[in-house]
Amino acid sequence: MSSISVDASGNYSYNTNSSTASTGSSTSASANGLEQSSPADQQDRFLKLLVAQMTHQDPMNPVDNAQMTSQIAQINTVTGIQQLNSTMQTMASQFSSMQLMQGGSLIGREVLTSGNTLGTSTDAAGKVTATGTFDLPSNAADVQVQISTASGQLLATVPMGTQSAGRHDVSWDASSYKGKEALKYTVVAKNGSSSVTPTTYSHDKVSSVGSNNGALAITLKNGGTVSYDKIVSVY
Repeated sequence: MSSISVDASGNYSYNTNSSTASTGSSTSASANGLEQSSPADQQDRFLKLLVAQMTHQDPMNPVDNAQMTSQIAQINTVTGIQQLNSTMQTMASQFSSMQLMQGGSLIGREVLTSGNTLGTSTDAAGKVTATGTFDLPSNAADVQVQISTASGQLLATVPMGTQSAGRHDVSWDASSYKGKEALKYTVVAKNGSSSVTPTTYSHDKVSSVGSNNGALAITLKNGGTVSYDKIVSVY
């Protein structure tokens, strides 16, 4: 009796055993499909093995229909997996290219990322404004924003009074600041005796985009490189 087997990598093998009273001989053969073979080549190889199986089968114990159907199902399954893998690889490549094209539109745009660094802008009159953005998870009766240098020197406190839950911006006139350190901010929010913990965001500008291990990477002017999913908002 003979049989064909197919593994998940598309490798095929068959074994045949036929015997007669006069010779008592046996025949065996094997073939390995290459992982890089196309689905059409794999199917052609399988059909040749199937013909060889039928040729060498024991006439007293032939392959039954159930076994034949099972073997054909194996090659169809392996071929389908190979085609799916090829399709997914093509889609991944196309998606990466589309991401880069979309990311290119971000260059020069201001974005929000997780952090507490103030973004600065200078108007035509030379006034420098430092801006930050934060989210409050609930209402707060008293909100104050502390402005400091990156090393921790407190420069100013901006009172914002009562604020509702949601996203808020804070601005500070930084024209008098002549230091070289980045400006940081801390939000102190309370509702009665309870503290309200905000989520703070950094303002930055996109200087370039690229790809890192198939994912879109955003290079910021002041904040290094972040993945695209770390961008909270675009202005």
